Amino acid sequence: MTDPKKSGSAASQAPAVAAQPGADQTPYITCSDVFKIYKVADLEVVALRGLDLTVGPGEIIAIVGASGSGKSTLLNILAGFDSPSAGTVRVGKFDLLNMTRSEVVDYRRREVGFIWQQTSRNLFPYLSALENVELPMVLSGSAPSARTARARELLDLVGLSHRIKHRPEILSGGEQQRVAIAVALANRPPLLLADEPTGELDDETGREVLELLNRVNQELKTTIVVVTHDPAIATSVERAIAIRDGKTSTEIRRMVSYARRIGGQSDRTREFQIVDASGRVQVPRQLIELAGLGDRVVVEAVDGNVILRPAED
Repeated sequence: MTDPKKSGSAASQAPAVAAQPGADQTPYITCSDVFKIYKVADLEVVALRGLDLTVGPGEIIAIVGASGSGKSTLLNILAGFDSPSAGTVRVGKFDLLNMTRSEVVDYRRREVGFIWQQTSRNLFPYLSALENVELPMVLSGSAPSARTARARELLDLVGLSHRIKHRPEILSGGEQQRVAIAVALANRPPLLLADEPTGELDDETGREVLELLNRVNQELKTTIVVVTHDPAIATSVERAIAIRDGKTSTEIRRMVSYARRIGGQSDRTREFQIVDASGRVQVPRQLIELAGLGDRVVVEAVDGNVILRPAED
């Protein structure tokens, strides 16, 4: 495991501000024109409507949006719990639209770790913290000595080496989420997905979990995608992607200090509208009303700028 003193020294020598994520590297996650359609009785519900998203390796992003916007659907697809109806979704070497059953099992076991909001869903109540962390490695066929050593290492990483024999009922909510993070990292997945990881925690405990995710990212170089309503996450990560009506609509980029990529603060913020692969842009409702735009507009290029104006009858 990384020596905390060495880790702190390396962080202090790093640039004060992190580089713009994904600017000069091949994306690790690529979603292009993704649709997801659910059939309920005789009705079709469109959860994703041509969504586009890229995430660089080792990046931390937050996915935000109102209930029903499609953010949880996207997370389930990235986790391999669901499959897209159309489009392209690639995570590393995996094509999530065209995987066989055995490839889906391999993907869930080795490529991705998942943390649920409900702490009770992450752990087996009749297993100790150590046994819960060992379980994914049992399923992947790791040798007993290797999985025990790995489980102890991870519980030390999350600050629970003194609680390895305790079952979940003896642990606090924050400690359960710490064990859940260790479980999710057991098979060394390069991707960690978290569904409202602080949703059931108080503010102070939530900050501790965020700091732990930050440490996991820095020490293990794990790519982290968090779906959240928590402003402590959504307002402090380097990129926060808003989903509206099943499509990515806006992106907020922040210059966050390297040492606190989650939970850090920054007064340098820029918000962008996202142009998807088909050239679509979601114009905020208040701007539509301010400009008097109806359901048809004229789009013009004037002096290098793109202008939208109301269409005349």
